[in-house]
Amino acid sequence: MQLLEWQVPIGWTMRLVAAALFLGLTMVVARAQVRTGQCASTPVPDEDASFCKGSLEVSYTELENIGCKVVPSCNNYRQKITSWPPPLVKYPGASESATYMLVMVDPDAPSRSTPIARFWRHWLVTNIRGTDMKTGRIQGQELSPYQPPTPPPQTGLHRYQFFIYLLSTQNISLLPQETISPGAWQLDQFLTRFNLSEPEAATQFMTQNHMDPPPVRAPGGGSSEPKYKPKQASGLALPVCIHIAHHLWSG
Repeated sequence: MQLLEWQVPIGWTMRLVAAALFLGLTMVVARAQVRTGQCASTPVPDEDASFCKGSLEVSYTELENIGCKVVPSCNNYRQKITSWPPPLVKYPGASESATYMLVMVDPDAPSRSTPIARFWRHWLVTNIRGTDMKTGRIQGQELSPYQPPTPPPQTGLHRYQFFIYLLSTQNISLLPQETISPGAWQLDQFLTRFNLSEPEAATQFMTQNHMDPPPVRAPGGGSSEPKYKPKQASGLALPVCIHIAHHLWSG
């Protein structure tokens, strides 16, 4: 009888401990879900949403498809993206028998208000097979190696744009003067040279320097992402030099 008297309280004690552990684990999971829900990408402003077409997907290491979205500032994503490897770029609508070209540019170099170095070439790959384009396996002739987004400080949100072009020729190359610097690239002239007009698909995401303060909400609201009002620089030379230095350092 004495053994049974000890067995009952031990059994109840174990049940209480298990219940407490389960409750604690549930609370931890709930908090994690709340944090995850709060750290979500938001759509680009309304005036930029029309740029995206053709269901083009762009996914990074810790960020799922951010096409037509703004990189969130939480979880240090805006700093992480400056060192992540190339994204997975997938075009499900690609024809398996066709050949494509991928273009990634920053039209806001060094800033959207003074884009004197647009279109900064971040990635250029041609002769990509349609079967690879459908799955996001970017293989082909790399004319410009991938350069991650590195927006200079105090230049606001930058758009990083992706274009997919259907090719009728494989003899695509950069001119010698185009290889000197990726900045101030005459994208329109390049496309005209190879009779390329409208892209098959396009998308973009937006991000800013991770040290900058959050964007300032425009009066009256409107867009899902507040507009950023960059500080006025004393001259154009400084932001341009900073932008170039970022890419030289990352290279």
